[in-house]
Amino acid sequence: MQFCVLITLLTCFAFSRGASVAQEGIEKQDERVRYDNYAVYKINYDNSIQRQLLLQLVKRHESFSLWHDSPTEIHLMVSPLALSEFERNLIRANATAEIFLANVQNLIDNETEANAKATSSFGWTRYHNLAEIEAWLDDILATYPDVTEGFVVGKSYEGRNIRGIKISYKADNPGVFIESNIHAREWITSATATWFINELLSSTDDLIRDLAENHDWYIVPVLNVDGFVYTHEKDRLWRKTRQPSSISSCVGVDPNRNYDVHWMENGGASDDPCALDYAGPHPFSEPEIKAMSEYLGSIKDKVNVFLAFHSYAQLLLSPYGHTAEKFPDNFDDMMKVAKAYADAVGAMPYGTIYNYSSAADILYPASGATNDWAYQEGIRISYTVEFRDRGRFAFVLPPAFIIPNAEEVLIGIIALIDECKKLGYLNLK
Repeated sequence: MQFCVLITLLTCFAFSRGASVAQEGIEKQDERVRYDNYAVYKINYDNSIQRQLLLQLVKRHESFSLWHDSPTEIHLMVSPLALSEFERNLIRANATAEIFLANVQNLIDNETEANAKATSSFGWTRYHNLAEIEAWLDDILATYPDVTEGFVVGKSYEGRNIRGIKISYKADNPGVFIESNIHAREWITSATATWFINELLSSTDDLIRDLAENHDWYIVPVLNVDGFVYTHEKDRLWRKTRQPSSISSCVGVDPNRNYDVHWMENGGASDDPCALDYAGPHPFSEPEIKAMSEYLGSIKDKVNVFLAFHSYAQLLLSPYGHTAEKFPDNFDDMMKVAKAYADAVGAMPYGTIYNYSSAADILYPASGATNDWAYQEGIRISYTVEFRDRGRFAFVLPPAFIIPNAEEVLIGIIALIDECKKLGYLNLK
């Protein structure tokens, strides 16, 4: 019964930290969602039956939230009042758990404090909200008018512009498209995207200058603008869009399950409007994703490489997401490209390790995702890149890690692009 003893100790530990929750569910104070004494556990299991038993908990949305899922472990956020139920299901599944994060609200409070202490000017020692990012983009466009061009992907459900920037130093360059912050809570992605933009425009390093000047860059720092604003104003851990459901009181759709590519196939998304991976009532139901498909579709003949920035887990995920039973015809090449990225990052002093394979192979089915749609549209080098870390901080990666993560991404992309060139993927279409 070691799992029972372990979870009992974890229960005692969680409540010893001063939990005082008066009601089931997430507390709300000052109109912000709080996660006081919500804990995240890493749960190891041996087979799919155990996994399915554990994932039954996720249907209790107010008490359990799935943060990460792989063939050997899941990361689960647990309400302090649901620990007894968690213990019972852990015993039933004959699985073991260890605590990753004892109090999620502490991480959020520490992040808020670090942001407050950082300089008020735009930089990469703190996380910025949408208004700050857009003001910075305006400054960048004004500072580098000869090589930059702003574009609007479309409008969100709440009427916000979804903005991007094109960086082009000369004609007839191969194109690279970067999508960022499709999942609202993954702040490290837009922080990394803006740092990357700045490096392309301002760095004097020879490798970076070659990267910047010999490729056209299309970068969307924040795709899920409504959800991103909501994470800054209401709920730091919000993931989805903000369009209400016609069949539920739950709000939003997982935008990375909403593309018209093997939509809802093989259990790769949920039909429950309250689920984090809800695919929506139909493909392209979300105006953000419909707009993105139309914009990217309009320039797909100019784009050789597509990268979707996500967190967390330190992975490069290639198509396919809907099945592990078959792979793209250029899968071997994509693994060579992914290996180049992972090797370059791993060789840096930080020693960060990235794994890589198809999304369905290394994780579990995830249908309707952006990288699968981009591949379907003819962009044959297409990845989801899951940034740092592997669970220590998860979605609330402290601002101190912004630059180290961004440096790794830059070095990784340099290696990725170089390998693409060797394999012939940067020829003009």
